[in-house]
Amino acid sequence: MSTASDTPVMDTLAAMTADSIDRCGLAPDMLLLARIAALAASDAPPISYAAHIDPALKTGLTADQVQDVLVAIAPIVGTARVMTAAGNIATALGIAIAVADAETGALG
Repeated sequence: MSTASDTPVMDTLAAMTADSIDRCGLAPDMLLLARIAALAASDAPPISYAAHIDPALKTGLTADQVQDVLVAIAPIVGTARVMTAAGNIATALGIAIAVADAETGALG
């Protein structure tokens, strides 16, 4: 199998995400809340949440809205998954802050 890129997995994920967004009628903020709920339900790792932080901030989502989604899905996915999701979101925020700090340092 030959690839035209050094990052075929990331390229595929980006293409899948773009296609999903194009085909979805939800407003961007609602789309991201749905994705965050799906990440929590699937016990996703912090890096999966990290990929959604910047887009979520750009749509104006707040920490309270994300918390409300976790509260809403808790009876369905269970407390253990919700607590894991909260911890993974916190880790992802730490990753995002570290990356932003590194980028700011590189620019300065």
